Amino acid sequence: MDKQQDTLAILKLYELRRDESMRIARQWYFTDFAPESAMDIAALFRGGERASANFRMVTSYWDTAASLVLNGGIDRKMFLDANTEHVFIYAKIADLLPEVRELFREPDFLIHLENLVRSMPDFESKMESRRRLIGIWTKRDPPA
Repeated sequence: MDKQQDTLAILKLYELRRDESMRIARQWYFTDFAPESAMDIAALFRGGERASANFRMVTSYWDTAASLVLNGGIDRKMFLDANTEHVFIYAKIADLLPEVRELFREPDFLIHLENLVRSMPDFESKMESRRRLIGIWTKRDPPA
């Protein structure tokens, strides 16, 4: 794929993120979604249509985008230079993914997202930075 096609693909991904339902799902993921265990994520699929849809929309979007990059459909450097949100998405659930995969019996659940983020040369510092942002941006219920 030439650079112009890569550019168009990245812009299309950006355009898809601007869809109204995606914006709502992303806002929910960034501010309201605060899983503390794998069971919190599993409960989304059982407990509420809107929360489940938001989670699936955001995570599957970024897993798909990561798959395109990992399989050469979009230039890796251009993608990583143009996007950082996927790191935040992954950081919020990274520690829970092994157990979620076990619960769902889906060993490849969000594997493309994980592989892309973990392959970044500055993976550890990016994760540390995003975890700090998660603490700032995520609404937490006040202590009882």
